[in-house]
Amino acid sequence: MSILIQNIIPILKAKAIGNTATAVIDTVSIDSRSLQNSANTLFFALVGPNNDAHTYIEDLIATGVQNFVVLHIPEACADKANFLIVENTLDALQQFAAYYRSHFDFPVIGLTGSNGKTIVKEWLNFLLSPDFNVIRSPKSYNSQVGVPLSIFAINEKHNLGVFEAGISTVAEMEKLEKVIKPTIGILTNIGSSHDEGFLDLEEKVKEKLVLFKEVEILIYQKSDIVDKFILPHIKTFSWSFSKEEADVFIYKKEFEDQNTLIHYKYKGDSFKLKIPFHDQASIENAISCLMLLLHFDYDIVTIQSRMVLLFPVEMRLKVKTGINNCSLIDDSYSSDFQSLKIALDFLESQNQFQKKTVILSDIFQSGLANEELYSRVSQLIVSNNINRVIGIGETIAAFKDKFTNCITFKNTAEFIANFDDLDFENETILIKGARSFQFEEIVYLLEEKTHETVLEINLNAISYNLNFFKSKLKPKVKIMVMVKAFGYGNGGLEIAKLLEHHKVDYLGVAFADEGISLKSGGIQLPIMVLNPENTSFAAIIQNQLEPEIYCLKGLYAFLKIAKEKNLYQFPIHIKLDTGMHRLGFEKDSIEELIATLKGNETVKVQSILSHLATSDDLKHRDFTLSQINLFDSMSTKIMEELGINPIRHILNTSGISNYPDSQFNMVRLGIGLYGVSNDPAEQKYLENVGTLKSVISQIRTIKAGESVGYGRKFMAEKTTKIATIPIGYADGISRGWGNGVGFVNIKDKKAKILGSICMDMLMVDVTEINCTEGDSVIIFGESPTVSHIAKKLNTIPYEVLTSISQRVKRVFYR
Repeated sequence: MSILIQNIIPILKAKAIGNTATAVIDTVSIDSRSLQNSANTLFFALVGPNNDAHTYIEDLIATGVQNFVVLHIPEACADKANFLIVENTLDALQQFAAYYRSHFDFPVIGLTGSNGKTIVKEWLNFLLSPDFNVIRSPKSYNSQVGVPLSIFAINEKHNLGVFEAGISTVAEMEKLEKVIKPTIGILTNIGSSHDEGFLDLEEKVKEKLVLFKEVEILIYQKSDIVDKFILPHIKTFSWSFSKEEADVFIYKKEFEDQNTLIHYKYKGDSFKLKIPFHDQASIENAISCLMLLLHFDYDIVTIQSRMVLLFPVEMRLKVKTGINNCSLIDDSYSSDFQSLKIALDFLESQNQFQKKTVILSDIFQSGLANEELYSRVSQLIVSNNINRVIGIGETIAAFKDKFTNCITFKNTAEFIANFDDLDFENETILIKGARSFQFEEIVYLLEEKTHETVLEINLNAISYNLNFFKSKLKPKVKIMVMVKAFGYGNGGLEIAKLLEHHKVDYLGVAFADEGISLKSGGIQLPIMVLNPENTSFAAIIQNQLEPEIYCLKGLYAFLKIAKEKNLYQFPIHIKLDTGMHRLGFEKDSIEELIATLKGNETVKVQSILSHLATSDDLKHRDFTLSQINLFDSMSTKIMEELGINPIRHILNTSGISNYPDSQFNMVRLGIGLYGVSNDPAEQKYLENVGTLKSVISQIRTIKAGESVGYGRKFMAEKTTKIATIPIGYADGISRGWGNGVGFVNIKDKKAKILGSICMDMLMVDVTEINCTEGDSVIIFGESPTVSHIAKKLNTIPYEVLTSISQRVKRVFYR
């Protein structure tokens, strides 16, 4: 992309302010945090329910960005950059993308459906790349914002496009159709995802078909409801398991080991196709790919030889704990220019070490000549402050001189042979390679070895939940997020990194050592220590943490140390007891508190806070309101007497939702960030964050009368198939969850826990489940949920989450 900004102005119907006559645009951005923003970036200041990018424009100008599409010019930024003023910045982004798309004339495949879009897209890329220079959406970039960003990656060397479009309600697809302008349509499985955005299934199907209103051909699974809404002029190419009148009729499926043999009829002849999957979803996705290959007139031999090599698609960037105190970002199954940009941005959001290394394979299908491609890759590496590049592949090795501190290997085997000489230690490592390089072997070498039980943390879900609660806040109300107790068991530092990326105002921890750990990990956000012990005050000061002061004894102790260290205006937080009766200054000690602080300049009251006892239970609404009123009066007295205007906060997660008029200057978000709410109506809007997984270690069959586990607590009444899973109470699973009370999820079916839970293992009944050793087991996540387990154990979700042992490996992903 290289476009004069003068040519963009009429497309956006924008009012131009600034020196736009000669400005050239070569990239588009919506992310103020990206290190890839430059003087030639056109930044679209999008406005959402939880964020307004206009507030970051001043910072962007300071980093060198000069061109902005805005609703208005921030007062402090007038005359400092070029501005294109529009009525709606998202509409402007889509208009510009549609204009850019119009410059290219080659086949474009548009994908939509409820499920399977990303998998079909990735498989089509694999199947067609030997013959086409394919441009495709990176990852799952299928939204109102993601689709335009995908389009901007097209260049003149591409000759086939594959773009997916996702919608959640009506009137969205028309905008995406104008941007993608597909010539070929593929409708994947229509399921229940996003049902809440539509009146019924018919409305959903009708809306999705808008993407195909001008395609030359539509590929789809024949069904009465879809046929009903296909426009008469659209040529179709259909398939079916049950309707013989479809163009391709699948009349038989046979399962062979891990493969499926599909028998189908096409143009009067019968054919067979082997694919390496058993599950129904993969079979349907593979048939969508088969249909496209048939439409492109591929011969049967080529179709079979390529489709038998289809592979599971990894759609997630994973953060893993590495050897020698390293952090790994695993993106080992793709290597293209667009997804490299995404991965580097993700690395920056999760980077906990100063040193950053990228292990990168040859990059395929960029549409660029190698000289230009690796020049651009080099620019990305420089802008993201990467310290070391390890290139694997003959092509990247040929362009080694474009990178500083770069070592190359001709293949993965050569890298592995020299692994011990590469000295990986105290660094963040991005591992990004094309599938053919088998970088999973590199991940295995670098990953810290632990047992097969893992707690998977969905960082997208954390971002979503954060924004959900931010949307409830009044303008300018700050947000503190609680990351105490190892991020409620989910992983403190990694989540803190993400929250810093989202620019929350404060982090909250319980004890000083938690805060010190975060600071040692590179966290720059202010961190409040809620339960500091007097003996930790010196360490708190040394590490620039901010203590909560909740009693006169603690205040005197802190002031003594502050005076000895000649501190000036060191931030402290005053905790008031308004009825919780746990910690805090009571009403009768306020006068002495004020007298002690008056005129003392060693400290500064950064905030005044209190804690609600029953914000989640509306039966105690009167008591909660009395707490809020008492907090208001006590804090007001302190502020007036000392002549200060600190932050005030009393609301926790439940308080944010139940007492919106009492947000004061800040709220404290805790368990809600992790996808748990006490309100069932609110719970359905939150996304599950943590999924505790294990595997089946062994399966055995026992006879009637035989027992399972310690104490013979379970006695079989009939022949029973038992699976043993390597997780127990040492991993944090309550023994009360055993003996038939609880269950795990295997193949989307409940497997009841039999007998007593052991220290490192538990046993479940899989008599009615078709499973094998090594199959995945969900301990909690979508089902059973943490809330369900807590209810059955007569406890709270906090206890279930925070009980998960540190020996359970945390895997973070997007």
